[in-house]
Amino acid sequence: MATHIGEFTERESRMLLSGPAGHLEAVAAAPAPGGTLVASGFVAVVCHPHPLHGGTMDNKVVTTLARTYRDLGIPVVRFNFRGVGRSEGQFDDTVGEVQDLLAVVDWARACYPGRHLLLAGFSFGSSVAAQASHKLAGDLHHLVLVAPPVERYSYDVEGSFPCPVAVIMGEQDELVDVAGVFHWAQNLKRPAVVLRYPEATHFFHGVLVTVKQDLTDHLRRALG
Repeated sequence: MATHIGEFTERESRMLLSGPAGHLEAVAAAPAPGGTLVASGFVAVVCHPHPLHGGTMDNKVVTTLARTYRDLGIPVVRFNFRGVGRSEGQFDDTVGEVQDLLAVVDWARACYPGRHLLLAGFSFGSSVAAQASHKLAGDLHHLVLVAPPVERYSYDVEGSFPCPVAVIMGEQDELVDVAGVFHWAQNLKRPAVVLRYPEATHFFHGVLVTVKQDLTDHLRRALG
């Protein structure tokens, strides 16, 4: 189990962290030294898709999100929810997973005290990140929601979030109500920035390079 508290020094370092249901498997990545936001004072945490449908922290969308932050010069952690990989515990339909995320956030902030927090999540993980955002109000600087199944899980509180939100959505998503997501995102009290991909399905096959570039450009504008 990881006991070290301090800045990330490796390109990727796998470890076990203390979580509310036992160990949580995580990967911490040091910021790329040439990143344009390397001195900007952020740390990011990324959440993976549904544990009961093969979702893990090594999902390609999740690793793309993590690389986006890392290449901008932001230290980033991705992790397996309870019951996935080497993480202990059992699936808890977002309730326990939010607690897992908060434990990882606590560890990341101990490693980088005083830094602004960034959260991102894909599919099921986007709901976990969204629900946690309301518990982190005042500490959270930006939230990225990728293919959010807003028709199935909780997201906003009375139409609002405690920070700016970006939504990434494929218009051919076969698992999420696409029109419903667009309607929801634009009708928040502070509308989300929406990055739309007309040919993309739920897992963004063939367009992740474009997604990474677009998100990079958005984050430079939003955080720079």
